[in-house]
Amino acid sequence: MNKANMLLKNKLIKKIPLGLFLFFILLYAGCQMAKQQSRTWSTYKADANSSSFSPLKQVNKLNVTDLELAWTFPYQDAPPGAKTSRSEANPIVIDGVMFISSARNRIYGINASNGKQIWSFDPFNGGLGGGYSRGVTYWEDGNDKRILFTAGNHLFAVDARSGKLILSFGQNGKVNLNFGMRGDPDKIFVAPTSPGIIYKDLLILGTSVSELYGAEPGYQRAYNVKTGKLVWTFHTIPHPGEFGYDTWPKDAWKYSGGVNDWSGMSLDEKRGMVFLALGSPSYDFYGGDRKGQNLFGNSVVALDAQTGKYIWHFQTIHHDLWDYDLSAPPNLVSVVHDGKKIDAVAQTSKIGFIYLLNRETGEPLFPIEERPVPASDVPGEEAWPTQPFPLKPKPYARQHISLDDLSNFSKDSNDELLKRFKSIRYEGLFTPPSLRGNVNLPGTSGGSNWGGGAFDQASGIIYVRATNTPGVSLMKKMESENESGTPFTRGKALYATYCQACHGIDKNGDADYPSLAGLKSRMTEEEVLIKIRGGGGRMPSFANIIAGKEEAIISFLFNNDSQSAREINFMKEIAKSESANKDADKFKLSTPVRYLDVLSNGKFRDVEGRYGIKPPWTTLNAINLNTGDYEWSIPLGNYPHLQEKGEPETGSEGNTGPIVTAGGLVFIGANMGANNFKFRAYDKDSGELLWDTQIPANTTSNASTYLSGKKQYIAVSVAGDLTNPAGYIMVYALFDKKK
Repeated sequence: MNKANMLLKNKLIKKIPLGLFLFFILLYAGCQMAKQQSRTWSTYKADANSSSFSPLKQVNKLNVTDLELAWTFPYQDAPPGAKTSRSEANPIVIDGVMFISSARNRIYGINASNGKQIWSFDPFNGGLGGGYSRGVTYWEDGNDKRILFTAGNHLFAVDARSGKLILSFGQNGKVNLNFGMRGDPDKIFVAPTSPGIIYKDLLILGTSVSELYGAEPGYQRAYNVKTGKLVWTFHTIPHPGEFGYDTWPKDAWKYSGGVNDWSGMSLDEKRGMVFLALGSPSYDFYGGDRKGQNLFGNSVVALDAQTGKYIWHFQTIHHDLWDYDLSAPPNLVSVVHDGKKIDAVAQTSKIGFIYLLNRETGEPLFPIEERPVPASDVPGEEAWPTQPFPLKPKPYARQHISLDDLSNFSKDSNDELLKRFKSIRYEGLFTPPSLRGNVNLPGTSGGSNWGGGAFDQASGIIYVRATNTPGVSLMKKMESENESGTPFTRGKALYATYCQACHGIDKNGDADYPSLAGLKSRMTEEEVLIKIRGGGGRMPSFANIIAGKEEAIISFLFNNDSQSAREINFMKEIAKSESANKDADKFKLSTPVRYLDVLSNGKFRDVEGRYGIKPPWTTLNAINLNTGDYEWSIPLGNYPHLQEKGEPETGSEGNTGPIVTAGGLVFIGANMGANNFKFRAYDKDSGELLWDTQIPANTTSNASTYLSGKKQYIAVSVAGDLTNPAGYIMVYALFDKKK
């Protein structure tokens, strides 16, 4: 504004009566406050801090029991005969309109007060569509209001008021995310699952890629919100000359993959910093072709949001072999530490540690020790010799199993678990995947997943779900059939050499040796391996003979004259991924052998499918980040048929996380057994259950809470059921006593 215009403005202001002037000021302030309150959940996980916190308190401890179902939005986009599906989308609300994606990635604008559809957009033009989607992103500049989201391998921009494509964005409203990656854009498939985050006129976006050999690297990218133009790229697997390059083999950036931000990110707008939570390098369970520390795998990384330049990192797992991705956005928090208020980053994890880091430097606020961990026994693998262990807070997930921890539903069940546990490898946290099998606790789906933590700034307490269900792995050497035959033929050779003399060429045995015919109907594969390894009666131990050859002998004894469907699919995906990399053939020799976990995120269970350790299998925890101490911890969810009389709830698995409100409440879903699903509210100060309600299926997202009109609502995505396979949005509000 020039000097003459400024003088004119001042003269006009002076002519306005003081009372009228104050009225306009109050009116403007009121409008701004109303606008702010109507946008209390306008971003994935509430805000740029990923706090999952709401300042609303109309619904509080005193009246939460008056919550009732206000409206339901059943998605109607499932094709005839479809199986039940799940939208993981966290609803966002702007000025009375809810924006959300369905399980098939259809986008909806919905009246947030009554659930009436305003518009919908189908990015697949009637095609089947699908793929995980945890929500959408909103951006505005004056009258230009946009919803940005991904579906398949494309980034779309639609008008937030009409749901129509903004044709000036990208190519006719969309950007092909395959371009700008390492591989051939016509052959790769990049499909983000979590919404991006806005910084000024940039959309910063992570991605999801394959987790097998040949995967694309998880480049972090920023696009111009108005044009769709790619502005910057951060190489999560460093290129030559970039920081961290020397933590990989020389040419790994050309063939290694993964290290992707699939779970979302957080933003400090004042500092202009974006914080990433990165996943594992690929392949997840074997790193013979990626020896080294592997930055920035499993790292919290701070970047300049405007340029994508590296600022700092903290690696939570070195040379990951367990698929221990950082699976949730970091919480940006402020804590009181050593008498000083410090802006920090709190990163939850699958292994149940919270890493509390200085936001500006990445330095830990509580001590973190590097401790020795077990070495790998898989040929060619070099597990990193140490891993970081935070001393505070104590882990919120269980990290150790003893024989006394094994579940004891019956003597036979416990005996079988004891035998199996003793026969496979277990040496505590960070036991590497093994050719003889191994147990991991918390396991690949343990600790907390993409639901992450909810942080209450006033108290300094973070609320986080923990899953405590151990996993099992079994590594197998992958060989082409023309080199060494199928597993069946190799097993047949083993049998002929070591077993045929006693059990016969036809496996029928005789009076002194039992028949092995029809073995599949009498014993499990694990029971057979336990017997072969341990021996018994006249049979000696063959543990050394079958080490690394378990799959072969089982294939023959169980008449599995082929690779498993899982292995075949794995190999097809690897071949497809490598075909997109023009340099792949040059680097196959760097890995003369490859190994796969043939159980692929398997669970350690007893013979009847029950968890292999005693409950609780899931807890909800309140941890004070100022002190590093626990406020409370309770079981979350229940399986009544597995609950012992007089004992607490068992806890039940889930990936969603909590939200916390200024009304003193923590909202989260809880599975209560077969066809018994609940949405719950707990007292944030004590963990006391204050309210729950029956829902048709599992909650499949973190909840959201917002103000529309003068009423506070709580919304959550719910999976499909037989009545409506496409799933629901279910929204709750206080009972209106005037009705």
